[in-house]
Amino acid sequence: MAESATKKLKTSHISIGTHNGHFHADEALAVYMLRLLPTYKDSQLIRTRDPKLLETCHTVVDVGGEYDASVNRYDHHQRTFDTTFPNRSTKLSSAGLVYMHFGKAIIAQHLGVPEEAEEVKIIWEKIYQSFIEAVDANDNGISVYDPKGIDAAGLEKRFSDGGFSLGAMVSRLNPNWNDPTPTDPVQAQQFEDEKFLTASTRMGEEFARDLQYYIKAWLPARDIVRKAYADRFQYDAEGRILVFEGLSVPWKDHLYTLEESAEAGDKKVLYVLYPEKPTPDAKWRIQAVPVTKDSFQSRKPLPETWRGVRDSQLDEVTGVPGGVFVHAAGFIGGNKTFEGARTMAVKAVES
Repeated sequence: MAESATKKLKTSHISIGTHNGHFHADEALAVYMLRLLPTYKDSQLIRTRDPKLLETCHTVVDVGGEYDASVNRYDHHQRTFDTTFPNRSTKLSSAGLVYMHFGKAIIAQHLGVPEEAEEVKIIWEKIYQSFIEAVDANDNGISVYDPKGIDAAGLEKRFSDGGFSLGAMVSRLNPNWNDPTPTDPVQAQQFEDEKFLTASTRMGEEFARDLQYYIKAWLPARDIVRKAYADRFQYDAEGRILVFEGLSVPWKDHLYTLEESAEAGDKKVLYVLYPEKPTPDAKWRIQAVPVTKDSFQSRKPLPETWRGVRDSQLDEVTGVPGGVFVHAAGFIGGNKTFEGARTMAVKAVES
């Protein structure tokens, strides 16, 4: 009965096993990532908790009570399990295990380079920190902030965020308790498996977007940011103004990394200048560098008297012609020319 009740969604000699019942983001993503590789491209999916059926699977994730990469077993529920990604402290889920072992192959395949290439390692580490680690933490019940520290500080939410996360999104794709389901065991398993595949595809779409972003946009920007960082002293004697001459690129991660390895005593960048579009007549933006990548707090916001002011009135308060606007929060502003934006940055630095 267990064999017949397991819906085999694809026919192949390679099979991936995971548990049936309520599904989660980690195994949904783990299955998707495996199927990006040639070995698993046409794999059969078997969702069961039957140990005998799991023994027949080529690869098993998130079930079975065993982690042994030599036999393709990737469960993390054992009491003794404490594996983490290199140089990270979050305990892995099945997504993290699969990514740790197969992520480099997935990235190398997309880049068309050997797994040993430097850029593969860079992206492998970055995607874990920016995407996979949150899935691992969610599945293992690890909060972003220490709950005891939050309680000690007396912090309370200002509003409800709906508890939205990738984990919550996948949870909502499970059948509701009162959904009509087939009474036939085979059909019931098929109904559940189809919902699992929807979740796996949704998780995979997010992973694929992250992968494409870091390969096609983030990594190529690294050398551009390095050059701008090296040239920053021509705009400010203390290197506090960074300029992208052609167009803006994803700069925050790379800037923070460069600053971490900077000479002792070097000042941090306060403002970044870039054209709105890569044309000679483009207007220019001046952006205050955030304290951290995701922070709304700037290292040095644009002067308070400039904030919320536009056009000719902005020219008057800054003393710089060509003003376009300064946001009311002071984190960004604009000028019609590079010289105008540069002069605004110089004045802001010294304010």
